[in-house]
Amino acid sequence: MKTLLVGLDAACEPVFETLAASGADLPAIDGIRADGASGPLESQIPPWTPSAWPSLYTGVNPGKHGVYGFLDFEGYDWDVVNATHVRERALWELLDTEGTSSVVVNVPVTHPPRAFDGALIPGYTAPDSPTCQPEGLLDEVRDEIGGYRVYPRHTGGGETTTDEKVAEYRETVRMRGEAFRYLADRFDPEFGFLQFQNTDTVFHECPGDRDALRAVYEAVDDQIAATLESCDPDVVVLASDHGIGRYEGYDVRVNTLLREEGFVETTRGGGMPSWDVIRNEEFLDDRGESADGNALLERAMGLATRAGVTSQRVDSVLSRLGIAEFVVRHVPKSMVRAGTEGVDFPRSTAYARSHIECGVRLNVAGRDPEGVVAPEEYDAVRERLIELLSGVETPDGEPAFDDVAPREAYFEGPHVEHAVDIVLVPHGFDNFLSTGLRESAFGPPTEPYNHKRDGFVAISGAGVDPDASLDGAHLFDVAPTVLAALDHPRGEHMDGEVLPVVDPVGERTYPEAEPRTRESTDEQAVEARLSDLGYLE
Repeated sequence: MKTLLVGLDAACEPVFETLAASGADLPAIDGIRADGASGPLESQIPPWTPSAWPSLYTGVNPGKHGVYGFLDFEGYDWDVVNATHVRERALWELLDTEGTSSVVVNVPVTHPPRAFDGALIPGYTAPDSPTCQPEGLLDEVRDEIGGYRVYPRHTGGGETTTDEKVAEYRETVRMRGEAFRYLADRFDPEFGFLQFQNTDTVFHECPGDRDALRAVYEAVDDQIAATLESCDPDVVVLASDHGIGRYEGYDVRVNTLLREEGFVETTRGGGMPSWDVIRNEEFLDDRGESADGNALLERAMGLATRAGVTSQRVDSVLSRLGIAEFVVRHVPKSMVRAGTEGVDFPRSTAYARSHIECGVRLNVAGRDPEGVVAPEEYDAVRERLIELLSGVETPDGEPAFDDVAPREAYFEGPHVEHAVDIVLVPHGFDNFLSTGLRESAFGPPTEPYNHKRDGFVAISGAGVDPDASLDGAHLFDVAPTVLAALDHPRGEHMDGEVLPVVDPVGERTYPEAEPRTRESTDEQAVEARLSDLGYLE
């Protein structure tokens, strides 16, 4: 194998420092870092899995590839994103046009895959038994390695212990590594891409647990070591899509702010979906949940909502009684959503659809189905909102946002219209952008740990300059750097540059991606999984 790209979701320098302090044994990762060049890798806006991994594997910003979050919107309707929403060619698809073969395992937003020379098992946002490239590959892999699944089986509720979670993390990590090595042996690719998602999941499900973190990373390191020995790549690239760390600021409830200023109208039992509702109902192969029982509770909460009893009011009472956390763990999320006061999108002037998008969308006449902002008023309304939000301060007197800007300040390309109209960059990524409607616009962080802007990159191997500076390295730079390591030119359409650790091979115009028929994701199962991890509210 000429070049191996290993994706570690949410890896960053502070995480490695924590692992070192906890005595983690990571000889493979530490060896790559010691033998090559390494440092922070600035992520994009938004720095979240479903948009950032496509940016990494295409080398372009979301305005060109078209994915901004876990959800894709058509008017006020939504669908969970998949590979048919990505409008640029992935690395392995570009390489296919050059006659270079690839094996890709567990990379997010790759289902359903296009045909290319090689093999692909999709990762996050795919069903648990996804369509692979070539078709029929998953059954073969499962027979060979003794099972394979996209998601840790425990995710989705119940009283799973930390030890049980860690055991399942380690099992899915094993599946990734063994599947990749089997496919690399069978297809003998020049390029390999192996991604590990549980390096992020452990922070969301076991926040602050250093033993769990160490166990996950040591399992990942074992698989990397075995892969290096088996595949013997000339060049190895470790890269993450973003960082992660403790949030000590506030939930900034954007829709609550907008409601207070008259921009948001509300409805009962509406709003955006809850991710955990979708996950277990359809995506897992052996979910075994009582859908009928949940549906009955959902209808009951819906009736209560029409009588004026919303989930927010129930939460307020339970919090005063000190039992809110217990109830949230045991009540189906579908019931909570049925009783939630949400944004009435058609009647609102502006709103936040999903916190992962990092911004506010205007409801524009002629663009949105029931838009209320006249096109000639768009600039004025947007400027008024930018001025309003730029002045928002937390209860501590700190700015809520580091930047409030028009979308064109962050995105460029033919799919900018899918972005929010106003980008919100939370202060230090220490505040959490919430779309929830509550009595107060500020509250404690929804999760103690969440995403940070700086990820990580390390590159070592033949022809790599270990002393080269990686200052200013950006997520968009990974794809052109991998191409150069494989002796292929950077794509002229790419926003990233070849990092100075390898020699560039010029530029060329690659064939444009052929339009794909949009396929709907089985969103009930996927949404449930994302919500459980805090990605959807």
